[in-house]
Amino acid sequence: MWGGLGDPACRYRLFPFAAFMAVLALRSLLPEQGAGGGDLRWLYALQAGLAGLLLALWWREFTELASRPGVRDALLSVAVGLGVWWAWIRLDEPWMRMGTPDNAFNPVGPAGEVLWGLIAVRWLGATLVVPLMEELFWRSLLMRWIEAPDFMRVDPRRVGWRAIALSTFVFTLAHTEWLAAALAGLAYALLYRHTGKLWTAVLAHAVTNGVLGAWVIVWGHWGYW
Repeated sequence: MWGGLGDPACRYRLFPFAAFMAVLALRSLLPEQGAGGGDLRWLYALQAGLAGLLLALWWREFTELASRPGVRDALLSVAVGLGVWWAWIRLDEPWMRMGTPDNAFNPVGPAGEVLWGLIAVRWLGATLVVPLMEELFWRSLLMRWIEAPDFMRVDPRRVGWRAIALSTFVFTLAHTEWLAAALAGLAYALLYRHTGKLWTAVLAHAVTNGVLGAWVIVWGHWGYW
């Protein structure tokens, strides 16, 4: 049976996400400029780097990543990722948001110059680290645990609607864009259930974040970051 944080399988999938969120919470409590004039926007590098380090450290423990998607599943993942991206930038009416983000990432300097180093760190973290970290937590751990506490024995293809709905609901609460997030969480969950491979959800999530980041950079809509 699942033993909460005493279960290593739980810790491996929870701690990278928790570390990322802890640094995010710290960032929200600090001013834009830290002591000595340091730019605290660079804390995102710590967020993504710490989560990425934990993922790399425990890589062999993520047995659900051993099964790779075939070409058809990979193409389906790309299509889902693009669809979620399109929904994310279109569902932007005020009633589709819960307040305003506390940590909107604006990589523009005091003189109006674009800080390309910050942009590179943000895009790489959002595209390579966040999708893997979040899918291991939201879908592999939380969704399957809601289905059955002994989540490692749960076949994602047998996950019921209750687990999908509840995990998607909690995923939605973690985002300002609640309607777009609800559609995204549902899409990734259904993709995971349909294919039985977590990599498909990770790939779709990475496509969404990567294309969204490119769109933000091209058009300068930093509020989406």
